[in-house]
Amino acid sequence: MNYFLTYLIVFAVGGLVCLIGQVIINLTKFTSARILVTFLLLGVLLETIGVFKYIKDFAQAGITIPIIGFGSNLAKGAIEGAQQDGLIGALVGGAEASAAGVAVAIFVGFVVALFAQSKTKK
Repeated sequence: MNYFLTYLIVFAVGGLVCLIGQVIINLTKFTSARILVTFLLLGVLLETIGVFKYIKDFAQAGITIPIIGFGSNLAKGAIEGAQQDGLIGALVGGAEASAAGVAVAIFVGFVVALFAQSKTKK
């Protein structure tokens, strides 16, 4: 597959995820937090039933970058942890699998906060 088509697919799938979130915001009384949790749980569900791998093979970063990918990563880590260490592995595996991404997000947020000027809402 050529690079242009790959980028087009990634952009289209990521945009579709965002479009779905925006439609839910516009047509329902769901808060952003509820939509976030819904997408996270959707990623967990898709990973658990084994469908996420096929979507990821097609959409690549278009599905792994949104919060759906984070949910999948948590579930995948928990499943692998459970297979290796039982119940404790299931509890710890998700945190281990997503620790690097969470650490980077916290670090980048801190660095941006050092240079950004905060403003209060009026």
